[in-house]
Amino acid sequence: MNDCLFFGQNQYPILFKNESNIITKPIQFKFENENENVKQIKQISSGRFSTIFLFENGKAIEYLNERNSNQNPEKIQIEENIQKVTVGFQNEAILTIERNVFAKGENINSKNPNEFINISSLIEDKNDRIIQDIVSGAHSVYLLTSNQNVYGIGLNQYGQLGFNYETLEKTEKPILMMKNVSKIFSGNSSYHVFLLNSNQELFGCGYNEFGRLGLGESRKEETKTKKLTKIQNIPKGKIIDIQCGDIHSIMLIENEDENQNPKRKLYSCGDYQFNGLGKYLQDTYEFTEIKSSLFENDDDILDFSVGDTHTLILTSKNKLIVFGSNDFGQLGTGDTKYQSIPIQIELPKLRFNEEISNYHISCGEFRSFIYYSPPSFSNLEEDLIKLFGRKEFCNISFKTKNGEIIEAHKLILKYRLNQNQNEIEKLQEIISTKSIKESNQIFEMIYSNKIINSKLYYEIKEIINSNEKIEETMKRIYLNENEKDFIIERKEKQYKFPKLILIMRSELYRGMFLSVTDDTSNKVTDYSELSNKSFQIFEYWIYSNQIKDEIEITQEIIEEIKKGIDYFQLNQTNPNLIDLLINKFNIQNQ
Repeated sequence: MNDCLFFGQNQYPILFKNESNIITKPIQFKFENENENVKQIKQISSGRFSTIFLFENGKAIEYLNERNSNQNPEKIQIEENIQKVTVGFQNEAILTIERNVFAKGENINSKNPNEFINISSLIEDKNDRIIQDIVSGAHSVYLLTSNQNVYGIGLNQYGQLGFNYETLEKTEKPILMMKNVSKIFSGNSSYHVFLLNSNQELFGCGYNEFGRLGLGESRKEETKTKKLTKIQNIPKGKIIDIQCGDIHSIMLIENEDENQNPKRKLYSCGDYQFNGLGKYLQDTYEFTEIKSSLFENDDDILDFSVGDTHTLILTSKNKLIVFGSNDFGQLGTGDTKYQSIPIQIELPKLRFNEEISNYHISCGEFRSFIYYSPPSFSNLEEDLIKLFGRKEFCNISFKTKNGEIIEAHKLILKYRLNQNQNEIEKLQEIISTKSIKESNQIFEMIYSNKIINSKLYYEIKEIINSNEKIEETMKRIYLNENEKDFIIERKEKQYKFPKLILIMRSELYRGMFLSVTDDTSNKVTDYSELSNKSFQIFEYWIYSNQIKDEIEITQEIIEEIKKGIDYFQLNQTNPNLIDLLINKFNIQNQ
C-alpha cells in the first residue's frame, strides 16, 4: 500500500471520485491504478488546481482540475528522473536529478500554459543554470542555483520577485533576485517570499498586508514591499524553515535547551483572520512564538506544513497538532470548526512499529496529507553518496589545505577517475588546495555525478568520467572478474561479488562483512529461501538498477522478490526493484 492519508477539500481536483467534496477525517488514499499503490511516495505537493505525487523511482503523476474532465491522474512526461516537485496556485515546477527545472502555468509560459518547459535553460548566465532547489509561490517560481543565486519567474504584481511592480508586472524569463542565498521560503497560496543568506540574515518582499512579512508595526501600512528588505527582530536561533500561507507566515527556529539539546519552536506573523496564526484574535506584525502546553519540553517538532490558512505539526512524541481554518475538514478533526489555537488530534498509524520521523505531512490550499516516506536511497548515485560516509571500508586518504583528512574508497576512485593513477594524484593536488567543505563537495560529485558546485566541477571535470552514468561505472566494476573479491554460497552454488558494491546495496551483507573476524575468508553463506532465478534478478539489479531482458517475470517471482527485499535489507526504502518487475510483467502479458 502507498501509506498515505488524505482529508480536506476533495475537489479542484477531485482525488476521490466516490467521496464527498468535504472529508473531515483522515482516510486511506488509494490510486485507481493498482501499480501506483505499491509505489513508495517520496513527496506530495498540492496547490489550488492541481496535486502532484512524486514516487521514489523518480516518476510523478498529477491530478488536474482544468482540461481534465475525467479527473484521472496523468503521468508527468519528462524524460529525466524527478527529484522534487512544487505546486502553486496555477503553476507547477519540477527539479530533476540532472538539476534542470521544468515548469508550466499561465504566468510561466502564456503561449502553451499546459506544457512543461525548461525554465532553467532560460537563465541568461549559462554558467548559472545548475539548480539546487525550487519553491513555488501562488503565481511565481523561485530557483536557487549551485552558485547560491536566486532567480524568480512569473507574476510580480505585489513585488514578490523583488522588483518594482509598477515597471515589471510579470516575467516569463528567470531574473536574478539576490546573490549569496542558502534557502528560499514561500507557499502555494502566497504572494510573498523570504530569502535566507549564508549569514542567517533574512530578507523578504511581496505582499505585506497585515504584516505577513514580519517587518514590524512601523511598516504595517506598507502593503506591497517591492524590493527585498532585511527582516529585523527575528527570534534568536537558527532558522530551520519558513512556510507561507495566503495572509500569514510561520517560522521554525532551533535553539539549545539547558542540557544543550536542540529544541525547536514555531513563530508566526500576519493576519489573524481564519485563525492561521495559532494565537487568539490579533494581527501580528513581527514573528512571535506560538505557545501551547502541547509543546512539551521533552517533545520536539519534527515536521510542519502550512496550507492557505491552516497548519499541521508533527512532534517526536507522536502528536499531530493542528490549527487554523477548517471549511473543508482540512484539520482532520471530524468537523468543520475553525481552531484559533493548537489542538491535538489522533495520529493514525500508517505502519506498525515505524519511526515517527519517517512520517511526513503536506498541506495543499484546503487539503492535507499524511504519508510514510523513509529516507531515500533509491538509486545508485544516492547509495554511493551514502557509502562515502561509511569510513569502515575506506582505504585511501586525502589531506585538505588546512590538514584535515578525508577518506575514500580506492575501487570507486579507480573507476570514476578513468582507472588512471595519474588522475588520483591530480585529485590529491586539487584537494590540497581546498577547504574541508569544498573537498566534501568534490567527492560528492565524484561519487554521484551530480553537479552541486559548478566552479569546483569544472576543476575536476577533466579527470573524472563526467559523461558516464553511475550505472555504467557499476557495470564496469561488476563485469571485471578481478574485482569480485567476495563469495556468497547458496544452494550448492557460488556467486562472486565486488565486496564494496554489495555492502553499498545491502545492509544484511554489510552486517555480515563487519562480523567476519577472519577477513581473509571473504566468504559467507546465504540462507535465504529465494530461488536461484530470483537471486539472479537481485544480483543483476544490485549493480545496474535494471532487469535482464531475457528474464521472464511471473507473479510468483514478484512475491518472492518482495520478501527478498526485506531479507537482504536493501539500501532502497522504496519498491524500485518491484516497480521494474511489475512493469516488465505487464509488458510481457499485454
